[in-house]
Amino acid sequence: MSSSSSSLLALPTEFAAKIGLRALQSNLISDFLVRIGTRTLLGTRLKEIYKSTGEEQQNELMRFAQSLKEMPIAVNTEDANTQHYEVPSEFFKLVLGKHLKYSSALFPKPTTTLDEGEEAMLELYCERAQLEDGQAVLDLGCGWGSLSLFLAQKYPQSQVTGVSNSETQKAFIDGEAQKRGLTNLTIITCDINSFEAGKRFNRVLSIEMFEHLKNYQKLLKKVASWMEPNGLLFIHIFTHKLAAYHFENKDETDWMTRNFFSGGTMPADTLLLYFQDDVSIENHWKVNGKNYAKTSEEWLKKMDANLKRIRTIFAATYGEKEVTKWIVNWRTFFIAVAELFAYNDGEEWGGDSFRPRPLGIFVILMLSRSTMPYLIDEASLLSLYWSLGLL
Repeated sequence: MSSSSSSLLALPTEFAAKIGLRALQSNLISDFLVRIGTRTLLGTRLKEIYKSTGEEQQNELMRFAQSLKEMPIAVNTEDANTQHYEVPSEFFKLVLGKHLKYSSALFPKPTTTLDEGEEAMLELYCERAQLEDGQAVLDLGCGWGSLSLFLAQKYPQSQVTGVSNSETQKAFIDGEAQKRGLTNLTIITCDINSFEAGKRFNRVLSIEMFEHLKNYQKLLKKVASWMEPNGLLFIHIFTHKLAAYHFENKDETDWMTRNFFSGGTMPADTLLLYFQDDVSIENHWKVNGKNYAKTSEEWLKKMDANLKRIRTIFAATYGEKEVTKWIVNWRTFFIAVAELFAYNDGEEWGGDSFRPRPLGIFVILMLSRSTMPYLIDEASLLSLYWSLGLL
């Protein structure tokens, strides 16, 4: 089919998307239809990213990894602030759990609440990052301070530094730290492209920030230089189990990109394995996507329970005429996230590569290569690998 024919065929789809978007933002479409539409778009996305052979799939992943190395560390950073992080903290207090964790919680039991799920995931980070009291810890992309505040309180002898690109987030975290009497927490506002730590840390943690980044190679080179010789880097990101792709604003169907994820990246499960120039991956865990789905469903419930107060917040933030539009946008965002991670029972992996698979989550523990400058022979390397349980 010629490119002109493809363009003509795309016109009805784009037109329908425009009409549908207007109806959606006027609050004329039910949640049921939004969910059906989201699942349909996810199915379309999977058809786009799956290749016909394993060889083609791997070649595409390697092409994507190479392309990231030619990009800045992050793009559209101001858009991310506008879309998420400069929204008043009062809104997030009404929809998130008590720790204001704007990322996946963990639900080990059906009866686990959102507050309990937030704490369970934070505790899991501590365990897997091998955190101990007295360490110097850097929290890259600290959000509303869920991890930074948690660590400062849990490890009173540690010095915790959090980095955010949002003045709103810094003001909120500083205020919370003061209320709690925490004197071991410092929050820095800086674009990740230009951030320089200026000191070394025993542990560096990054929770759901790499999805906003592009050039992992450049950033990991920086991070390795900020780590003590025996330091560990812990990264928690959401992924697709096979393919990596950019969030791009191509047409009206790219609603998520335009409103919530400009400059974003969906990493593949194995993508970071190709960025080990300055770090060495030591361990790798997975968390089923249904945990994130339930997290977002809980956010939606809390938003619906607090709509009257949220209307007042949105009127002050977006203007009175935009209130309905942004209530719909945020509700649709939470529904879309829930449907995304619940897809195919939270696994997105099957006997054949075309089966629909949800976007999952994985966690990586990294060891700085600076721990191995003295290892110059094979016997020493084998001894290290044995001690790490890799052999």
